[in-house]
Amino acid sequence: MGETVDTTLIDNHNIKVIKNGVVAKEENYEDEWAPPDGGTKSWLVMIGSFFCNGILFGVINSYSVLYIKFCAILDEQNVTDASGKAALVGSLAIGSVFFVSPVSGYLTDFAGIRITTFAGGLIASSGMLISSFCTDNYVALYFTYGIMYGLGGSLAYTPSLAVLGHYFKKYLGIVNGIVTAGSSAFTISMPYIISALIERCGIEWTLRVLSFMSCLIMVFAFLFKPIKRTVKPKKVSFKDAFNVEIFRNTKYVVWAGTIAISLCGYFVPYVYMKKYVLNVFGEDADGMLPVLCIGIMSGVGRLIFGFIADHPKVNRIFLQQIAFLFIGVSTILLPLTRGSYPMLIVLTLCLGLFDGCFISILGPIAFDICGSSGGTQAIGFVLGLCSIPLTIGPYIAGVIYERTGSYTLPLILSGIPPIVGSVAMFLTRCLDPPIKLGDPSSQRLNKENGKSEELGIHDGDGHL
Repeated sequence: MGETVDTTLIDNHNIKVIKNGVVAKEENYEDEWAPPDGGTKSWLVMIGSFFCNGILFGVINSYSVLYIKFCAILDEQNVTDASGKAALVGSLAIGSVFFVSPVSGYLTDFAGIRITTFAGGLIASSGMLISSFCTDNYVALYFTYGIMYGLGGSLAYTPSLAVLGHYFKKYLGIVNGIVTAGSSAFTISMPYIISALIERCGIEWTLRVLSFMSCLIMVFAFLFKPIKRTVKPKKVSFKDAFNVEIFRNTKYVVWAGTIAISLCGYFVPYVYMKKYVLNVFGEDADGMLPVLCIGIMSGVGRLIFGFIADHPKVNRIFLQQIAFLFIGVSTILLPLTRGSYPMLIVLTLCLGLFDGCFISILGPIAFDICGSSGGTQAIGFVLGLCSIPLTIGPYIAGVIYERTGSYTLPLILSGIPPIVGSVAMFLTRCLDPPIKLGDPSSQRLNKENGKSEELGIHDGDGHL
């Protein structure tokens, strides 16, 4: 078995001594500190986190409105593959948000919640402001709008959620649901706001207004003051905090890989929806209503499926498979709505509903597979892995559109990966994660797979 290595990790309210990845000793200091679960400061923190999430993802998810303008500018310059290059600006933004997720988690722990959130707001607003001066240079927009805004968004997003655990415990579930619903609420309204700004002020001043809105994140950062605990937990080094055990968990590796496959075409409808509607149904059609429908039903789906997934008899991975299957089928059917705008709305409602399902159970599944000690980093790394397909998917769809002059093939191809990922996720049923001593998450997952709940003596790798 080799030499036993002891590591002390802080996890929620517990000080755990880890021996080769297995919890050997656990000391609870929860009695010394508890979140207030209410009060003016707590609700202000919730409101601040709501707006941080809403502003960031409201802008990112509404890129289809800006895309049309950027694409028109590139067409005027006779730029080849204008559709794909304009799409890459927006896909880089969401890709950067997820790519930096693992790093933003570390910075939140080592630099602090306030500093990380403030830095994220500063970088995001600066990137958007600089973008307003280079709207005719798509290469510069890759860096300013794509990378800078995405980087800033990631740095602000992670701590805005982490701070909730300092102020809520009993109501953390509903508060987290309200905060994450902020992205849906802003996705509903932002397309109309951005469209109105472009018509009245032009693309340059629209980006400056969005920059000002992003500056509000720095204001909300001052609300995110962690509550000091009576017992100060022991600090861990960067090396000890990096949990390599999750990569030895074959079930997690397979699951994370199938998630990445499933998201290859995920962002395509968000980028191209408005232009697709205008191309198919004419200039008089409302190109923003389908995006609004996705946003509304995504929020509804998060609440409904989040509640369903908490039932002890529900297999969360299977529920996620169903979500990806419906996302894929809905995307493939979008080109068949020619001549039927109501059918397009029905499909986008379905797409949004199961989008909310996929998002709401991503974190719980990571904790089910990796346990409470590895769940946080497992989420960060799966999001980082997803940044690659989220970035290249819309670009490839744009290149195909330039070659074919139609969105039929790009949308059909975008719907295939979620279906493939849904089927491939059955592989996780053949694999079992190591059961960690005293970890209820591992016990739940093995119960779902029909395994015994009894815990035995573990070896150094956490196996029976």
